[in-house]
Amino acid sequence: MNLIPTNRKPISELTDGQQVEQSFRAADKQLRVNRQGGKYIILKLTDRSGTMSGMLWNADERIYDSFDRGDYVHCIGRTQIHNGALQMIVTEVQRMDSSEVDLADFERFDAGQAQQQKSRLTELLTEISNPHLKQLGDAFLQDTTLMARLELGAAAVTNHHAYPGGLLRHTVDLMELVHLFAPRYPRIDADLLLFGAFLHDLGKLEELSSDGEATYTDRGQLVGHIVIGVQLLDEKIRELEKGGQPFPPELRLQLEHLIVSHHGHYEFGSPKLPVTLEALALHHLDNLDAKLDSFTSIMDSDVAADGNWTNYNPSIGRKLWKSREA
Repeated sequence: MNLIPTNRKPISELTDGQQVEQSFRAADKQLRVNRQGGKYIILKLTDRSGTMSGMLWNADERIYDSFDRGDYVHCIGRTQIHNGALQMIVTEVQRMDSSEVDLADFERFDAGQAQQQKSRLTELLTEISNPHLKQLGDAFLQDTTLMARLELGAAAVTNHHAYPGGLLRHTVDLMELVHLFAPRYPRIDADLLLFGAFLHDLGKLEELSSDGEATYTDRGQLVGHIVIGVQLLDEKIRELEKGGQPFPPELRLQLEHLIVSHHGHYEFGSPKLPVTLEALALHHLDNLDAKLDSFTSIMDSDVAADGNWTNYNPSIGRKLWKSREA
């Protein structure tokens, strides 16, 4: 059997009730048991254009073990709408070799865009006036390993900026928001807030794996990006001080507070509530950028027949209004 698909249709172009026989990437898989004792597999199928859930009923360990997370798979099945999202009822799944697919159908990393964003990040950090923050920014920029990982890293497994390069995009967009916002409020330390925007999610470089689809690492599960972010900050400050450049203790505390409070609420995993103007601003700007990206993704991936509204989305508890095309 020749598994190389012809006329492959991107996930974003699939619609309800289509018969599908083509390649996907199995970003995740779970073997579950229903109330009657029957086994089934839940799949996370992806390509360059998006993500779709897959359900394979009447499965067993043999099928489950026939492919691994991250493998390319050839699926046969039919699409349907479930809870406002498109999913696929899979009747057959078979592992594919990477030579049997067009890798361009699955590569979500945009190297050109990443280079532009990295250049902008460098500009924003080097424009900082505070000499201690400027030196600290230089230390991060000169860490070529960290910066290379930042280009590839995702900001999340799901929800917002959940793709290779998403963390850099989110970081730069948030710093740009700070650049616009801070001058409106003279009591805010613009340099401090800008650096907090750079630092706030940096721990996700260790929390999430950037090898293929984003998944949580063991360190990410056990420690989390907030604590890891404080540790990364500590490492860089120690490097500066070993080189004979003392770092102000109070400024260090302010940076640490920006990292540990940026989720804004205890129930959202924030160890501390924001208690400085900069921390309060960072939390709300971060939430704004994340929510706008998440809502935009919901709109772009929605398959509702009504052109004005998305399907009801349980994760956000509402439908979203989609702008009419001009």
